[in-house]
Amino acid sequence: MWSPDPRDPLLRGARNRLFQVVALYAPGARTFRVRLHRARGVRIGEGTVISTGALIETAFPELVWIGSNVLIGIRAVIIAHFRDGLPLDEIPPVRIEDDAFIGPGAIVLPRVTVGQGAVVAAGSVVTQSVAPLTLVQGNPAVPVARCGVPLGAKTPYWEFQRHLRPL
Repeated sequence: MWSPDPRDPLLRGARNRLFQVVALYAPGARTFRVRLHRARGVRIGEGTVISTGALIETAFPELVWIGSNVLIGIRAVIIAHFRDGLPLDEIPPVRIEDDAFIGPGAIVLPRVTVGQGAVVAAGSVVTQSVAPLTLVQGNPAVPVARCGVPLGAKTPYWEFQRHLRPL
């Protein structure tokens, strides 16, 4: 009798895509949605929030590493690879370090590291790595300010703004 092999790439891909679709609109930005992405293979630290409609690398979720206390905004997109012909183990992962903030509608492209406490403004397209505690915006995203404190669930927005220093 035939039994499905969970290592089969076709089954693995179908399962990952199913979990991705459910995660797009499932409740639980800190709980269920995060668990679905972890089950797909995305590495996610504690206290991370993934908002509704966030799309995280569909084909190779193991190429995305998200730290602790990260906030990923509504409809943000994280793309970890292009079809560049490299073996999977040679493609550097997208890394979003602890306390980072990815704004609504932002796009993070392959080979990028978003540093600890960095902020990606809404709608920005991140094509290069972002230094820690730096605010970037635009297409392509460019540094516009230094952040004195991370923008997160524990920091009121007025306090974050008060510590911003334009570049």
